[in-house]
Amino acid sequence: MADMNTGIIEAFRANAGVLGADVAGGHFAGKRLLLLHHVGRVSGKQYVTPLVAATDGDAYLVVGSLGGGPKDPVWVANVEDGTGETTIEVGDQTLRATATVVRPTSPEWERLYGLWAAYWPDAKEYETHTDRKFPVVRLEPKA
Repeated sequence: MADMNTGIIEAFRANAGVLGADVAGGHFAGKRLLLLHHVGRVSGKQYVTPLVAATDGDAYLVVGSLGGGPKDPVWVANVEDGTGETTIEVGDQTLRATATVVRPTSPEWERLYGLWAAYWPDAKEYETHTDRKFPVVRLEPKA
């Protein structure tokens, strides 16, 4: 996964956030991705994770689906245990953002997850691989 992510990150940065059919088999062509910066809660290392991003007004929504894996991806816990602020790269911009992890117990979860799932067609397939409900991370750019 790290090698695939490295290629996606390089292509993202080289093309102002637009990925074409030549990256990851074209799976992300035409879709909005962002690069989420986060700090490992155990290692303290800096990480960058490419994620499909839907929008909610001016905010971005990313989801800890892990392709339908049995557990949340590590980046979710890193964000949840972090300071509440992070850096994101969207298109050719690098922005500071407030990060809020929205769990299925939140009244906002269904609406936010619905926005992301409507944007990302693979969501329905991911849901068939697990009983887990995926956390949503709402990223609100700072002015």
